[in-house]
Amino acid sequence: MQFMLLFSRQGKLRLQKWYVPLSDKEKKKITRELVQTVLARKPKMCSFLEWRDLKIVYKRYASLYFCCAIEDQDNELITLEIIHRYVELLDKYFGSVCELDIIFNFEKAYFILDEFLLGGEAQETSKKNVLKAIEQADLLQESDGAPGEDEIRPSLKIYLHPPEEKVVICRVKRTAAETRAVLGRFSLS
Repeated sequence: MQFMLLFSRQGKLRLQKWYVPLSDKEKKKITRELVQTVLARKPKMCSFLEWRDLKIVYKRYASLYFCCAIEDQDNELITLEIIHRYVELLDKYFGSVCELDIIFNFEKAYFILDEFLLGGEAQETSKKNVLKAIEQADLLQESDGAPGEDEIRPSLKIYLHPPEEKVVICRVKRTAAETRAVLGRFSLS
């Protein structure tokens, strides 16, 4: 995925995430062109279109358009599924998400997107795991930011996945003392 845009029926940009380096001028030009192109299409038209050397996949949910640009060889249906999964995550987190939720809580919308997608690819497909990570971050943010000895602190667990021998990073819960002990083993504290 090259980028994702969320915009209203009136053409107001609500969220944008770019996975390729472009200048601000180029981003604005692309956004303006795509918003005009998608809004000009009739509701019954196909949600896929070819634009420049990319494929555009979009879906309208209530008053918001979710628009993604993918490369020519990428699968449009998987991209539609990614859009739908993101909407489901927003819906679960906000409880029937609407445009105002995105406007007033844009940092949470970005955070949910970042937990779900990494570098334009789905990093976590489980809604439950993504929502759990967001819930933990919310709890951490609500506290004063300095967990005590017995408070649980989110950490990263790194291990080698045997079949493919890939490094897998996931979130685990540890107390502050456990985290110091682990870091001490690696001389990282």
